[in-house]
Amino acid sequence: MRRFFCLFEQSGTFKNEFKKLEYEAFDYDIKDEFGETDYVCDLFVDIESAYNNKESIFDDIQETDTILAFFPCIRFENQIEMHFRGTCFSLNKWTDEQKLEYDLKLHRELSELYELVTKLAIVCLRRKIPLIIENPYSATHYLTKYWAIPSSIIDKDRTKRGDYFKKPTQYWFINCKPKQNLILEAYNIDNKRVKDIVNTNPGIERSLISKEYASRFIREFILEEV
Repeated sequence: MRRFFCLFEQSGTFKNEFKKLEYEAFDYDIKDEFGETDYVCDLFVDIESAYNNKESIFDDIQETDTILAFFPCIRFENQIEMHFRGTCFSLNKWTDEQKLEYDLKLHRELSELYELVTKLAIVCLRRKIPLIIENPYSATHYLTKYWAIPSSIIDKDRTKRGDYFKKPTQYWFINCKPKQNLILEAYNIDNKRVKDIVNTNPGIERSLISKEYASRFIREFILEEV
């Protein structure tokens, strides 16, 4: 039976919606703050190992399975441009030397993340494993501008599918294509529930997705006709 492997997800949101539909699903992450991570591991190490044909978690994933990767986007988003330019509020009192040293650090981190997400895609292409990668969307998002594979879906308002964030999100479907199932459900999100990304604490809270959105996305784009 088809299994779903949710990488970089410790909330259990997508995993539990797959389970409700009677599929096997597992969460992999380096943390377990929600008590939902089935396998606590350093996914960056596993991606590197798989890319170099060494033992990794990918050895247990088959062509009939699917990976959903909620890949860390901390250095890909457009807000990082202000940090590179040294114009964000937190750097106002920094010297030029301090800003340039910070630029070197940011660029190293950006390069590392870019290599890892690219190696993840290559590993799945080599092994013919269906892969779906989630990341924020903007015209200046690093992967939007500097990646060889264009995103397959851009969701510009997640509240229409039951989420509490409007922020645009994009999805890459690799070794698979998004389904176009007709889901006859309408969501009327209470405006009091809609969250503003600017006023949300940085960290994991900004990356959370509602269970309603996860259920809708799974049934609309991932599963066969439902």
